[in-house]
Amino acid sequence: MSKKDHIFVSSCSGSSDFQFSAEVAEVFDDMLTRSIPFYVEQQRMIQEIARKFHSQGANVYDLGCSTATTLINLSEVLQQSAGFIGYDNSLAMLEYAKNKVSEKKLEDRIDLRFGDLDGDLVTRPLENAGLVTLCWTLQFIRPMHRDRVIRWIYESLSDGGALIMAEKILTQHTHTSRFFIDTYYSFKRRNGYSDNEITRKREALENVLVPYTISENLEMIRRNGFAIADTFFQWYNFAAFLCVK
Repeated sequence: MSKKDHIFVSSCSGSSDFQFSAEVAEVFDDMLTRSIPFYVEQQRMIQEIARKFHSQGANVYDLGCSTATTLINLSEVLQQSAGFIGYDNSLAMLEYAKNKVSEKKLEDRIDLRFGDLDGDLVTRPLENAGLVTLCWTLQFIRPMHRDRVIRWIYESLSDGGALIMAEKILTQHTHTSRFFIDTYYSFKRRNGYSDNEITRKREALENVLVPYTISENLEMIRRNGFAIADTFFQWYNFAAFLCVK
């Protein structure tokens, strides 16, 4: 069971860039629930979309699988999937995810692997891919590599297959951007984070998480092959996209 997130309570925790360490892995499920608006509902929506667009016998891939929550949820609703495969570039996250998968006795269905989207993972094929999820992951990939990641996913998917992507986003205008960010910080305060924790985490993420606007994301998705690409969720500075091949 995930511990409560107290990573940024002390002043020293915000003195370096955010990393997906063993310390973070232990609290990551709590961190996501308290930091991503409507996280549980978005997970339910991902299940709903997956049921519609996954084809029987195809594999499901989660890129940036972290603690395997999305894969575990999808395994509950896609009984006819050939397999569920998760990639992450954090060994600590993968270790925690493997323990979760083992506790739920899903080792025979969910395969967790090391892979770096900023590295050579995109040189390997996503075999028999019918559905790919990329949830709160692309924002951590270097902008210069994002186009090739989306193109790689598009080329790997079978016809009619889908990419489900969720991201933190920027807005087009400074006025709304400030309002959206303030509203997001209010959300985090309601979930028990102090102003100091919010500030320290923001500083730690500053050079690590680089968001795009909705239009920038959609343009990137479309220029790399997806003719069908729409948002299916937005809450202030968070959005999710459905992209169909």
